[in-house]
Amino acid sequence: MVKRYYEVFLNKAIFLDRDGVINVEKNYLYKIEDFEFISGTFKTLKKLQDTGFQLFIITNQSGIGRGYYTLEDFNKLTTWMLNEFKNNSIHISQVELCPHSPNDNCTCRKPLTGMIDNILKNYDIDLENSWLIGDKSSDIKCAINANIKNTIQVRSGHDFEKKDSKADFVCTSINEVGKIINT
Repeated sequence: MVKRYYEVFLNKAIFLDRDGVINVEKNYLYKIEDFEFISGTFKTLKKLQDTGFQLFIITNQSGIGRGYYTLEDFNKLTTWMLNEFKNNSIHISQVELCPHSPNDNCTCRKPLTGMIDNILKNYDIDLENSWLIGDKSSDIKCAINANIKNTIQVRSGHDFEKKDSKADFVCTSINEVGKIINT
């Protein structure tokens, strides 16, 4: 099969939800002292990065829209988190957030695709060879809506019902993702 010229330059990506995937789920998390990386996060993401995946975080943060914390609080935590990744030789290409409450009727709140659409404006991504990893059904539905062909749902967050999962794969946590994605 002959590849089309533009396919050679597309990047494969991993789209990651934050809470429940990268860090321990704590409702409306915005304080650095409350942030706890899930065991295996650094090792797994480093391995994925080293095999050619670009890493992106897409996260619903309705606590901002609900007034529980501010965008400044989120940015402070995100800067700290990105520095922790950098200290472990992991590069997160872009972080996208939806700061809206569920009633705001925005286009970015998962399962809608606004956050992924914003990333696609900046990067040439091969969605057929990319993955989305989330802990909620809304994450998996977002991947389906965005035409991301590969999905993993982790049990390390909340809102997990295996019988209702539309994910291609289900695993305990990000620590097992390397067994699913050929690395």
